[in-house]
Amino acid sequence: MKKIIAVDGPAGAGKSTVSKIVAAKLGYTYIDTGAMYRAVALKSSRSCEDLIMLIDDIEIELDDRARVFLDGVEVTKEIRTPEISKLASDVSKFGFVRKKLTELQRKMAERGSVIMDGRDIGTQVLPNADLKIFLTASLNERARRRFEELQMKGQEVDFDAIKKEIALRDKQDTEREIAPLKKAEDAILIDSTNLTIDEVAGKILTLCSTD
Repeated sequence: MKKIIAVDGPAGAGKSTVSKIVAAKLGYTYIDTGAMYRAVALKSSRSCEDLIMLIDDIEIELDDRARVFLDGVEVTKEIRTPEISKLASDVSKFGFVRKKLTELQRKMAERGSVIMDGRDIGTQVLPNADLKIFLTASLNERARRRFEELQMKGQEVDFDAIKKEIALRDKQDTEREIAPLKKAEDAILIDSTNLTIDEVAGKILTLCSTD
């Protein structure tokens, strides 16, 4: 059984949802690294402090219910807005931010069996992971998912605007100089465009049990 699972992929591919299901099925710890960058973005948006100083003493915790705590305060809902999503991509470009969060993520992975999702897990954070997945989907499908997700949360959103935001996020993530989004050479590609969440989770669970 694979003990350390890395799941990478672009925005809206279903990484978090699938990873939560797999973690629950296996009894593993789920670590949402994207939420950590969002937490940094949220703190930055609320502070006039220089980002270098701000990141130095930041405290980010994720519990087993997928709740996110920033400096001891829960911010699970606050970090899920389009504005914070875009800002998260911006702050992730800085090497000192990635260095700090990579250190925190590796410490979290030392707790035991984990599934960690993000954009550079298999290539940078956990290059020796037992199983690496690169989960993707078409731009239209990813935009549709994000649109419906935000609608369900009561937010007024425009599909075309969301599609443009995701396309911009893809460009920023793949073209940044430090730890760009890319498939690790030994990662297994799963295109979820025409798959249900349960079907994707099933594929990963099968791979986890394969020697």
